[in-house]
Amino acid sequence: MQDTKTTALEPEAIALVAADGCPIRGFVWRHGERHAGDCGVVHESNAGVRPVVIVNAATSVRCRYYFRFAAFLFSHGYDAIVYDYRGIGESRPRSLRGFSASWLDWGQLDFEAVLQYAAREFPGQPVDVVAHSVGGVVVGLAPSNEMIRRVVTMGAQYAHWRDYAPGRKLAMLWRWHVLMPVLAILAGYVPARRLGWMEDTPKGVALSWSCSKARFEDTFRRGAFALGEAERARLVAQFSAVHAPILAISVTDDEFGTVPAIERLLRYFTGSALTHLRIAPRQIGQPAIGHFAFFHSRFEDSLWPIALAWLKLGALREGGPGSVVFRCAGSSTHC
Repeated sequence: MQDTKTTALEPEAIALVAADGCPIRGFVWRHGERHAGDCGVVHESNAGVRPVVIVNAATSVRCRYYFRFAAFLFSHGYDAIVYDYRGIGESRPRSLRGFSASWLDWGQLDFEAVLQYAAREFPGQPVDVVAHSVGGVVVGLAPSNEMIRRVVTMGAQYAHWRDYAPGRKLAMLWRWHVLMPVLAILAGYVPARRLGWMEDTPKGVALSWSCSKARFEDTFRRGAFALGEAERARLVAQFSAVHAPILAISVTDDEFGTVPAIERLLRYFTGSALTHLRIAPRQIGQPAIGHFAFFHSRFEDSLWPIALAWLKLGALREGGPGSVVFRCAGSSTHC
């Protein structure tokens, strides 16, 4: 079966260093024949115009969760990179107590380090991004995000509580905006793994999430990661530096990725052409998809080709599921 084939592909482990010295680790799938370089170091022969795709994870989801999806991209001719943000998975320190990290660090430092790695290791190749949940926010934060050619996001938003699905709002508000920050303050991090929520999470990331405001920049108006007015303005301007066309995919049973949540984030990307595609599980003959399952291998034949078509052509897959609920031509048009 195809799933067996893609799962069997073994990636190469990579270790990067962010601008502030923090180690960032991940994995890469690359094409090309190996050859001995200077001092006997083995390098890859990159293949000219072949795109390289970076996968940005959701909050506190390990990059290994995206292995099958990355192998799928590789099997369709792409080079692919997955990585863990600081404090998560391969990039976790020995102890999270007292470890400083926020959403800003994940974008301005960690994703930036991966973009620089892609530019260095895959010279001349287009750089595309597939971003899950907060990974879409991370796209807008990196200083080098203007190098990105195309973007696909899945359920991308920044967890403003008013946007949660109406039937789940109170329960989610309690877990993510009351219980999570209390645990972070008491324990020095969120021991989420033992609670069955997600990976253990740095305190600053938890507070970024729990304190998220209607305007993303206002999340950093006060508290440990407070920014001055000019810095917040530069934060917003960095989103506008992205000129890659963005396909934002959402699903109707995602309690995080409601239409208001998806489009609240999209409107920060004023330099990009934007398309919001919304899919109901029944349109692919499934009872549920939710916030996380898009990247599960059972959707390799139904959902993954949507992302693949956008990465290849910058267009929606003809005859694919879903309906466009929002479209904006980009910087020349007020959305």
